[in-house]
Amino acid sequence: MHLSRRNLLASTALAAAPARSRHHEQLHTGFERLTADGYSLLSGRKVGVVTNPTGITRDAEHIVDVMHKDPRVRLTAVFGPEHGFRGTAQAGGSEGRYDDPATGLPVYDTYLKSGRPLADVFTASGVDTVVFDIQDVGARFYTYIWTLYDCMEAAQLAGKRFVVLDRPNPVTGRAAQGPVLHKEFATFVGRQPIAQAHGMTVAELARLFNGEFLTAPVPLETVLMSGWQRSRFYDDSGLPWVPPSPNMPTPDTALVYSGTCMFEGTNLSEGRGTTRPFELLGAEGVDGRWAAAVNGLGLPGVRFREAYFTPTFSKFQGRTVGGVQIHVTDRAAYDPVRTGVALLVTARKVWSGFAWRSDNWIDKLTGSARVRTMIDAGAGPDEVTDAWQEELAAFRRMRKGYLLYK
Repeated sequence: MHLSRRNLLASTALAAAPARSRHHEQLHTGFERLTADGYSLLSGRKVGVVTNPTGITRDAEHIVDVMHKDPRVRLTAVFGPEHGFRGTAQAGGSEGRYDDPATGLPVYDTYLKSGRPLADVFTASGVDTVVFDIQDVGARFYTYIWTLYDCMEAAQLAGKRFVVLDRPNPVTGRAAQGPVLHKEFATFVGRQPIAQAHGMTVAELARLFNGEFLTAPVPLETVLMSGWQRSRFYDDSGLPWVPPSPNMPTPDTALVYSGTCMFEGTNLSEGRGTTRPFELLGAEGVDGRWAAAVNGLGLPGVRFREAYFTPTFSKFQGRTVGGVQIHVTDRAAYDPVRTGVALLVTARKVWSGFAWRSDNWIDKLTGSARVRTMIDAGAGPDEVTDAWQEELAAFRRMRKGYLLYK
């Protein structure tokens, strides 16, 4: 069923360059390839861009500023996601509706809007083509991919074309890892049943959303990268890193995030308010036993250092806590989701104060109640990760049909 629909609905793409044998070949983003083609895809169109501070050129100039100055593009609106177009808002916030001081363009807020209300925003803006260009980090609960999904759905409702400019998955696109969302747990940190670490680019996800999940497909075009291979990490891309959100300061953060963000669902600090969010974890009363316990599991590609820190905001603000710092020693061998589960299991064993958030946010993050209930029942890391292998295998099979790079 999906195969035939996929063939019928396959979105057009600016021709991707063939797979390259030289790992060091310069990568060109979707935006770079769009400009190299003279913006022909946008010719004669009234364009609005969904973007944030990550939508930049390799010279660190924002694409909105570039397009606004170019007479070949009729850019008439900008749409900001969580944290805002210019990135001034913290987690759970946005910038609202305003006129951008640099360009004079109207900026519309998409955060927490979906369906008909978001379609009405697109209609009010007067655009006929919506362009998406935001750097993702590869985790299901990072909200920008669901901004992508919501904007695709809204564009279809509003009768707009939708164009996705592709960027690298910073933690590679080698494999999908972790549990798959169960639909009854769908929220803005997971709209549809994909793996916790999806291993896809935003263009690949857009095509998957169009072929598998949207009730009616949007007219979709994807501008692919050239020179990217699935095994490449972000520091091999030659592109500058802009924090996609205030607590994603480096590609190292992205590397661990799909596992350690699960600590948002506990009473431990996930490192917000430090210079190494999601790499530092801890709470008052935690000591060196935690690092010793998790090191004792012999997890591949990672070591844990006993650490003490004082968050400047968020959990334990202004108080010294104990915990661990994650040190990835072999990125190719490291499994962030399995590591995150191992950290949860060992934290619960060594610290009597361990508790889940009272709203069971962990269930929204992991996509079901399974991780929480299994850990509470005394399951070890291998038992927990074994429990999702069948659904993960099914997602990997579905995902395979939408992969655009080798």
